[in-house]
Amino acid sequence: MADLLVYGSYGYTGSLVVDEAVERGLDVLLAGRDRNAVENQAIRQNCDERVFSLDERRLVDLALEEVEAVVHCAGPFEETADPMVEGCLRTGTHYLDITGEIPVFERLATRDGEAENAGITVLPGAGFDVVPTDCLAAHLADRLPDADRLSLGFQASGGMSRGTARTTVRNLGDGGAVRRDGRIESVPTAWRTRRIDFGNGERSAMTIPWGDVATAYHTTGIGSVEVYAAAPGWAVTAARFGRYLGPLARSSVLKSLLESLVDARVEGPTEAERRESRNYVWGEVESGAGERAVSRLVTPEAYRLTRRTAVEIAERVADGDAPEGFQTPAGAFGPDLILDVEGVERTDDPTEAVDTDETAGGTEP
Repeated sequence: MADLLVYGSYGYTGSLVVDEAVERGLDVLLAGRDRNAVENQAIRQNCDERVFSLDERRLVDLALEEVEAVVHCAGPFEETADPMVEGCLRTGTHYLDITGEIPVFERLATRDGEAENAGITVLPGAGFDVVPTDCLAAHLADRLPDADRLSLGFQASGGMSRGTARTTVRNLGDGGAVRRDGRIESVPTAWRTRRIDFGNGERSAMTIPWGDVATAYHTTGIGSVEVYAAAPGWAVTAARFGRYLGPLARSSVLKSLLESLVDARVEGPTEAERRESRNYVWGEVESGAGERAVSRLVTPEAYRLTRRTAVEIAERVADGDAPEGFQTPAGAFGPDLILDVEGVERTDDPTEAVDTDETAGGTEP
């Protein structure tokens, strides 16, 4: 039996995950629906391959029965996660993916009981979204156990892959999201802004609908969660202006045009960009008793990190080291999982007292 199957193995991120797995000496089965792409990649990597679409249930099951775990890299996961999870439940195969889509996390969380009954781990978000932020959230919750508010953020460098860009286009017009009192709520785009020192000086930042709005609650139990991304002032202004273009942004015609442009122009960061870039991750927790704790991470570039975290987690899951059922990265392996990834550093500011009347989070326009 092979260690893992990588579905969407020939895509930008999938190919990086395959490279990492092969370099680590894992027995990898390559898979996807494009026969030429899969077969050519299999020749280059000296791996076996399977060709199937996710609507071909029999072929899905036959492929999954050959492996311990699947690393699902073919988005958009809003459309592709469910059929792959269904196959994993039928065949007793562990499921991982690299999604960052909030609805996918929440939907898979409802399948916890089914996964436990099938004896499998279901662990979405095994890449940059959400491994570093999830681990930082868990670390902060350990530092301040009474925390009831969590803010996370990051300053990323480098570009995005074609698949990520296409997902971004599909989500145009959807607005933002935060978690308040345990419930995910829709908010306007760039709902709040604040100044954040991500570890290399203060930057302006705005709220975004990042995956931790879903996962951090499952990991830490903290009921109020916001996620920020570093953004220059012009980007915040543009994002807020975009609120008034909601109907246009949701137009299928516009999205089709933008997706065509993505396919024609977006390639993803180069190897040099991945090697040289760094990302900065920040987190803050506050308690009703008036305490605050801040911690930070410095990580490799997002796709370079994703290839390492996805395969690190896949190895552990395939070896039976993860709990069964729905899991988050830090929920399964603890806050120090991210420190086992080469190139990651974590620092803590001293816990401090804050004014209990001070408004948590950033400012609203």
